Amino acid sequence: MEIERIAVIGAGTMGHALALVHALGGCRVCLFDSNADVLKGATGMIKAACATLREAKTITATQEQAALDMITPAGSLVEAVRDADLIVEAVVEKAEIKRIVFAEIDAHAPSTAIIASNTSYLDIFPLIPQARQPLAAVAHWYTPPYIVDLVDLAPGPRTNPEVIPALKDLYEGFGKAPLVFTHLVPGYIANRLQAALNLECLRMIGEFGVSAEDIDFSIRHGLVERLAVLGHMRKMDYTGLEMVRNGIAGRTYQPPVNTGETPVLDRLIEAGRSGVRSGAGFYAYGDAAAEDLFHERDLRLLQLKTQLQEPMGEEQ
Repeated sequence: MEIERIAVIGAGTMGHALALVHALGGCRVCLFDSNADVLKGATGMIKAACATLREAKTITATQEQAALDMITPAGSLVEAVRDADLIVEAVVEKAEIKRIVFAEIDAHAPSTAIIASNTSYLDIFPLIPQARQPLAAVAHWYTPPYIVDLVDLAPGPRTNPEVIPALKDLYEGFGKAPLVFTHLVPGYIANRLQAALNLECLRMIGEFGVSAEDIDFSIRHGLVERLAVLGHMRKMDYTGLEMVRNGIAGRTYQPPVNTGETPVLDRLIEAGRSGVRSGAGFYAYGDAAAEDLFHERDLRLLQLKTQLQEPMGEEQ
């Protein structure tokens, strides 16, 4: 399956970045968003991401310009999808909005186009028109996808067997790290682990009075250094599986129950502390511009990434 022309639907936090990923991979990209202001702002965010990659010497100025030349803002969804080989859906995570977008795609895209959703948790396959099911898949990325290489690939119940291998080959050709699932696992692996960590962190703040700073201190100086080198399952091997089993058998830890309520987050959000873009969340960011904070994050991620290129040896 030849994949050269990409339509990215949704130009926000993930959409603009996915446009860049595909353009850096050598594909022509049409980028569309129903919000004209978001689409207009996407160009600036793409250029800022390129500047960061160039600063870290990940790409050259020539590669940057080539990628920028490959991205075209589209005036309508119809314009974006009409010649696409692959349509990347990156709109808001609401089922009914996605259903409407998929119906529009169905009405205007070539019958041969693959539809790949970037959904984080939804089962999108019931939302996609039946005629499109054979060429529908999940291709879920992690922010910022121009740095973080993991992409979860999952077929639906009626996806043609050649679709996932075609996406895997495409993204491996970009230098990315596709993880292929045989079927949709809600939340995949990384998101499920993050969800469990979120619940436990919020519980410790709400029930035990632990601070956000202490949680991050423990993660950065205790967990991350080992997990970055070993992963988690290999870390258990290094710990010793008997010790892991004994710890579980002691039943000293009981996971929190997900009630669907988040009083800790509710209080912060109601106080206007919704995260970096608002100037505060668990932490206060003062007068620092969100763009500068994301820039610093990306540079540090790139520095770390260079140290983690070689996997540890293992018996084959």
